[in-house]
Amino acid sequence: MALTQKLLLRTSQALVMTPQLMQAIKLLQLSNLDLNAYVEAELERNPLLERANDDGGPAEPAAAEAAESNHNGDADGGDAKSGDWLGQELEVSRSTIEDRLDTSLENVFPDAEAPARAAAEPAPYSEWASVGSGGRDDGEYNLEAFVTSETTLSSHLADQLSLAINDPVERIIGQHLIDLVDESGYLAVDIVELADKLGATVTLVEKVLATLQTFDPAGVCARNLAECLAIQLRERDRYDPAMQILVAHLDMLAKRESAHLKKLCGVDDEDLADMIAEIRALNPKPGLAFGSTVVQPVVPDVFVRGRADGTWTVELNSDTLPKVLVDQTYFAEVAKTAKGTDKSYLNECMQNATWLMRALDQRAKTILKVSTEIVRQQDGFFAHGVQHLKPLNLKTVADAIGMHESTVSRVTANKYMATNRGIFELKYFFTSSISSSDGGEAHSAEAVRHRIKQMIDAESATDVLSDDTIVDRLRGAGIDIARRTVAKYREAMKIPSSVQRRREKQSAPMKAH
Repeated sequence: MALTQKLLLRTSQALVMTPQLMQAIKLLQLSNLDLNAYVEAELERNPLLERANDDGGPAEPAAAEAAESNHNGDADGGDAKSGDWLGQELEVSRSTIEDRLDTSLENVFPDAEAPARAAAEPAPYSEWASVGSGGRDDGEYNLEAFVTSETTLSSHLADQLSLAINDPVERIIGQHLIDLVDESGYLAVDIVELADKLGATVTLVEKVLATLQTFDPAGVCARNLAECLAIQLRERDRYDPAMQILVAHLDMLAKRESAHLKKLCGVDDEDLADMIAEIRALNPKPGLAFGSTVVQPVVPDVFVRGRADGTWTVELNSDTLPKVLVDQTYFAEVAKTAKGTDKSYLNECMQNATWLMRALDQRAKTILKVSTEIVRQQDGFFAHGVQHLKPLNLKTVADAIGMHESTVSRVTANKYMATNRGIFELKYFFTSSISSSDGGEAHSAEAVRHRIKQMIDAESATDVLSDDTIVDRLRGAGIDIARRTVAKYREAMKIPSSVQRRREKQSAPMKAH
């Protein structure tokens, strides 16, 4: 068999991640603080970009334009900028961009309007406001920044929350409580008012709070000093009746009313001294262990407001959107005389500025589109509370708005929505679900857990339900669930197996005698 060389011509399709496409993807997942930092860096680096004020005009004369005016000795200070800046800049740089990328603009922004139409009708989100600060991802990572960065109390508690609570309803309540914890670790909140705001029962909120109070550091999420000390004493197994009385009368302890305390607690001088020493060894402000890191306040990216007809209005928070303009006047003046490397540099700056404007506009539209669909899917939550949170996943939202799941995932990261029930991260509206055996509407995991608990609570000593029996009954009720899922839910609720429950119920009458 002879070996020969041949030249073959083949055509194929491949997805190329251009630098501009990677920039658009990166901007999509940035928080509003990081986005502002990125834009600030671009303003410093690109002479064709400048800040804009609220009415869409330049906030101040561009530094490059001022330098050009001084150099030419022009007393008039330059021509006025055209209000139709976006369309003109797109026309100027479109061919340059497409030549460099070997593709059209629509391949990266498929739902973007043509430049000519954009020139006639500027995009509604082409004006941006700058707030906050943060880090910029320019490909050069400072490893020391990651090593020396401190964990905040909020993130420390959130990490434990994801491991301790699986139920999406309880988790969203827990995250809301964590957001209310101050730097000392205390939770200054009225449980009744919070439950009413979230549309949840007081019992459920107190259950979640009890779980949070088991987190590290000990004593965190307490509502007052006595509760903080009590939590730490329980962890040390030292919260006996005498200590309970002492903690309940901290005001007497502060006044050194030892005689009265000894009488109340029923202890002698030596025992009281030991109890006081134990209390002094506790940490009255457990959250300060994480207090050296400045915590940035949460600024919502989206506002949701109710209408009189019961529907909802979803709008972007314009204060979190960077306001930048392209200085097309300076570009037009300098481009007339630019040659060689100067012309290449100027074209590159125009290309980067135009792509940044389009990426920012596309980011805003995508956030609004995803948020609107989330509000539509979770209408019950906004109207009636957390108990009406529906099962929702990324694919459902992605299919509804014609986007990819990865895009929806990036949009929901580090984005917050201000609602009538508080400020929530977008990702918390996505909850797990269990499909219906008859093809009907899916059941939320919390509802299934609640039904399993009700069935077990109603069983008798002679009729203890096995996991297989529970599966059969749930399927008879139209809930398609696997046996291992029932076992997982049962163990998560700390309910023993059917064998253990049968033994406990059968031994209960004997213990009574």
